[in-house]
Amino acid sequence: MPGNIGGGGGFTDSPLPDCAEKVHVSSLALLKMLKHGRAGVPMEVMGLMLGQFVDDYTINCVDVFAMPQSGTSVSVEAVDPVFQTKMLDMLQQTGRGEMVVGWYHSHPGFGCWLSPTDINTQNSFEALNPRAVALVVDPIQSVKGKVVIDCFRLINPQLMMLGQEPRQTTSNVGHINKPSIQALIHGLNRHYYSIVIDYRKNELEEQMLMNLNKRNWTSGLVVDKYQDHQQKNEQVVDKMLSLTKDYNERIVAEEGKTAEEIIVDLTGKVDPKKHLEAGVNDLMSSNIIQCLGTMLDTVVF
Repeated sequence: MPGNIGGGGGFTDSPLPDCAEKVHVSSLALLKMLKHGRAGVPMEVMGLMLGQFVDDYTINCVDVFAMPQSGTSVSVEAVDPVFQTKMLDMLQQTGRGEMVVGWYHSHPGFGCWLSPTDINTQNSFEALNPRAVALVVDPIQSVKGKVVIDCFRLINPQLMMLGQEPRQTTSNVGHINKPSIQALIHGLNRHYYSIVIDYRKNELEEQMLMNLNKRNWTSGLVVDKYQDHQQKNEQVVDKMLSLTKDYNERIVAEEGKTAEEIIVDLTGKVDPKKHLEAGVNDLMSSNIIQCLGTMLDTVVF
């Protein structure tokens, strides 16, 4: 959107960075980045992001590919242009004709921010395309259900010297994620700013992820080993015996007491009756499934 940055500079014809800008990362790209970063622990790894600049507010990353860079625990080498050219040519032959929208690298265990080496690398990318982004992922701090990831772009130092804002503030989208203290220490909002990341799935990716941990119908026919099943039964029966004794002691202790006194005495204590019922149900269901599975295996096989 053409206009004035921060109200203090001159007008320009080129689109200005906006805080409403988002980076859409596909499931395939996210899985490949996490797998690549986890394989390189404890060293840093890097790669290129493929996609397209949809409009002034949207960057779409549909795929990534790894680069053969050797990194240390705190920095990673610059991009190999020869490998990049060959890889893009091979991807073009396989129908992957997207352009490079930025690069990614891993910070194993120490959060998402840009080091001075990363800033120099990002400078080279922004010299080719001013809208290129740098994505940082932490494969160690990322756990199931939460991915530690962030996306950055450099701030023009000339704008900072003039006291102008690095991007237009037209939305609260760019302020949704609270920055970490570690990133602020390493130059966030001084040398670079953060861009919101969104995750998009198409129908095929959603179907693939839904089938990832789906149980097959044959899993119900799998029988446990006899020794393991016997050991589980013995453990459950011993636990039920202990719960039966506790329940008997509780019934004896409740004799002669009023309902209010019983409620006060039982507050915060384990109810052996409920655990006893759950143990009986588990024992019966596991033995029925084991017997039926054994009978089916005997008849069929």
